[in-house]
Amino acid sequence: MTVAYFVLPLDGFGARRPEVSWTVFIAVLAVLACLLLLQIRNILVDKPGTHPVVTILLLMFLSLLIFSATYYALARNQGAFVGLQTRLDALYFTVVTLATVGYGDVVPQSQTARLVTMVQILYSFVFLTASATAVTRRLRSRVGDRLGHNEPR
Repeated sequence: MTVAYFVLPLDGFGARRPEVSWTVFIAVLAVLACLLLLQIRNILVDKPGTHPVVTILLLMFLSLLIFSATYYALARNQGAFVGLQTRLDALYFTVVTLATVGYGDVVPQSQTARLVTMVQILYSFVFLTASATAVTRRLRSRVGDRLGHNEPR
């Protein structure tokens, strides 16, 4: 996924084609959110034959890359960001935003860049936090089962 992020052409997105950019961004986030919710449900109902932990981790990472690609496409428009020029800068900003560190070296300037940053914060708060909680729950349950601390189901 990381290699694809760095090599896929993103020239078709951004200020030159805002309708396409917004449609793809919203559609991909919606699909990822649904897939995350499905995997969370698999954990909660302990659906046999599934591997929700691995799937959730991959979907969470893909979410980061989607936001990074969006920031990179936005940054091609002059004045959208200060300090964001490369795909690595975009990935860095995404991780810093997710971690709520906020060093201040990359700053969204345009209203669109600020909107996408707020969407990332809300998306992370709702979907990635719920996913991380479900993964933690599953791992604790599995460890408890192996150590004999959990009662039989």
